[in-house]
Amino acid sequence: MYLHNVLDRWFQEVVKPYCSGKAILIRFADDFVCAFEKLEDAQRFYAVLGKRLGKFGLELSAEKTRIIPFSSTIKPGKTSFDFLGFEFRWGKDRKGKPHVMRRTAPKNLRSSLKRFKEWCKGSRSLRLLELFKLLNAKLRGHYNYYGVIGNYLSLERFYYLARRLLFKYLNRRSQRLSYNWAGFLQLMEQFGIEKPRIIKRPKRYRKTSKAPSMA
Repeated sequence: MYLHNVLDRWFQEVVKPYCSGKAILIRFADDFVCAFEKLEDAQRFYAVLGKRLGKFGLELSAEKTRIIPFSSTIKPGKTSFDFLGFEFRWGKDRKGKPHVMRRTAPKNLRSSLKRFKEWCKGSRSLRLLELFKLLNAKLRGHYNYYGVIGNYLSLERFYYLARRLLFKYLNRRSQRLSYNWAGFLQLMEQFGIEKPRIIKRPKRYRKTSKAPSMA
């Protein structure tokens, strides 16, 4: 709410009228991305953004703030940026047309697996019924957030590595090996473990310029 006046209204009422091309602001809480059709507009905005926030006692995160080219005219995969846990990059759809694609940001995938590993270590002594109930809740939560069109491979990788971690720590419940891999897979089937799935359909957006720059 604080940033509504500090950033949102300022962008709409002051920044956009002075831009020579199209401009858009996308914000969630204190994370935001600005797209500009013209590089000079992005540079001008970047130069004054810190001063604007400074007036309200706020400051930019230097390691997260930059200007990058992001365009379908650049070779796919050459530029990308992270936003809200996703990596955005240009690719091609099944028809070979340029398309903005999303996948779980590598940093967030590593963080999710690290948290899952800690959960496995702390929960391995639970009764299997309770453990697998909690496991399914965790998997559903991951799929509900990251299950967007085009991100199935990332979901599959998380599922594969999460299974490996669970197998490892279930076999540390006692000094004897509790399961071989075949027995573990049967256990997964028995408890109906949630498998990767796409949850969300893509939203429909109006066409915009082919060559925005991101600040």
